[in-house]
Amino acid sequence: MKRIRTHVLIAGIVLAIAAGVVYAASIHLKNPPPTATYDNNSLTLTVCGALSGLGNENLTVTVSATVTPTTICKNQGGNAAPGQNPAQTTIQGVTQIPASKIKNGNVSFCVTTAVPDQPTWDQAGCANPNWSAQITCLAFTSYTITVVQGNNTVIINEPFTSSCP
Repeated sequence: MKRIRTHVLIAGIVLAIAAGVVYAASIHLKNPPPTATYDNNSLTLTVCGALSGLGNENLTVTVSATVTPTTICKNQGGNAAPGQNPAQTTIQGVTQIPASKIKNGNVSFCVTTAVPDQPTWDQAGCANPNWSAQITCLAFTSYTITVVQGNNTVIINEPFTSSCP
């Protein structure tokens, strides 16, 4: 009788561990889909959404977007001229969510990207080193959400389009 209880106890522990691993391995976005908001004044993208299928570990959510910047060149007198617009760059934002915020395998998140580095005068196609360059707008085609919890990594690609005037 004691041997049967031991086997049942071991089987129960193994099942509980396996269920926890399976539960944490099904990370996905909840409906509705995430929202993305571009702020042209701060040159940032904020993505908010909700995740489901989470385990009870800390969570890292990263948003990365490839952008095509529009630049303006200014001379020392403050006169502006369009730049040649530097090549595509990537902007990124990260948020950490503690396990205590995850309720019943669900959590909401908002991630705001960092402001892109301003290009140098030559990267922006300005006339000479006496000119300064400034990004005035970012054009997006999509962004990627990367969710990491323990040994699980989920990458979610989302469409998002914005253009510069």
